[in-house]
Amino acid sequence: MTSLLARVPLKQWLLRRDAYIYYIFLLVLAMFGVVLHDTAFLSLDNLLNIVRQTTPVTVMAVALCFALAVGHIDLSIGAVVAVSALVAALLLQQGSIALAVAAALSVGVVVGLINGFLTEKLQVSSLLITLGTMSVLAGLARQLTGMESVPVVDNDFIFWFGGGDLFGVPVLLLWTLLVALAGYLLLNKLRFGRHLLAVGGNPAAARAMGIGIQRLRLQALMISALGAALAGLLYAGRLQGARYTLGEADLLTVIAAVAIGGTSLFGGRVCIIGAVLGSWLMGMINNGLILSGFSTNEQMIARGVILILAVAIGVREARHG
Repeated sequence: MTSLLARVPLKQWLLRRDAYIYYIFLLVLAMFGVVLHDTAFLSLDNLLNIVRQTTPVTVMAVALCFALAVGHIDLSIGAVVAVSALVAALLLQQGSIALAVAAALSVGVVVGLINGFLTEKLQVSSLLITLGTMSVLAGLARQLTGMESVPVVDNDFIFWFGGGDLFGVPVLLLWTLLVALAGYLLLNKLRFGRHLLAVGGNPAAARAMGIGIQRLRLQALMISALGAALAGLLYAGRLQGARYTLGEADLLTVIAAVAIGGTSLFGGRVCIIGAVLGSWLMGMINNGLILSGFSTNEQMIARGVILILAVAIGVREARHG
């Protein structure tokens, strides 16, 4: 421990560019703890409830980090959530959990493949391509069931993808930790992640090193969409049903979470732990506003303000990073 502190001085660690998410998180937690002292805001049950509610957003935030790492953006993730959840719910009516899960995840893989292929083949902005696929998928989600909800009654699916507790720990918390660990290892400990960051940070240098830029960009968008498909499964399990509106309001929340968490919106720098804390922060703010008696409209305004601040921080970091 002594040698570690010698290598990384405490002051230097505290002033890291991605450390501010920890301060913001603790500040907001303390603020709501004081303001809502007469409520159950700081109770373990409420904090775990925040984690449960934000798990799909956390999963999408971690997955979106891969697309942002290479300088891409994926606007289709909310629509992928709805389609994958509906596909799973419909197939669960046939009684096969394995088939339902595989089909739902395949939705993400196929959408990510289409997004990546069109972006790289046409050499246009991923923003435009994913905006188009978002519209297509939103229409498909409405078409699948005629805009009707599909209930999920399979207890095993509900346990593993939403409502279960394993040894006293919510399964949704375990999903959060598993996805965060996988994302951290892929982006920070493996050559694959280093190549993604190289592509996003300096494409010309990455190309000179012999890195397959187009292949990595395509794979990054596939991971982003796959994470959204998993989020759809988690929504279906937690809510015990699927509807075409699932995920529609999550895009801004996910972008705000990753931006506040220290991930650059322009490629080359990601922070998986920051994305997790950023999503929890957004969930905590939403929970605190509800307990404070804010209306839905006021909550939307607050989330918009937070997004603007997050983008402003991201732009500032990009200019001074």
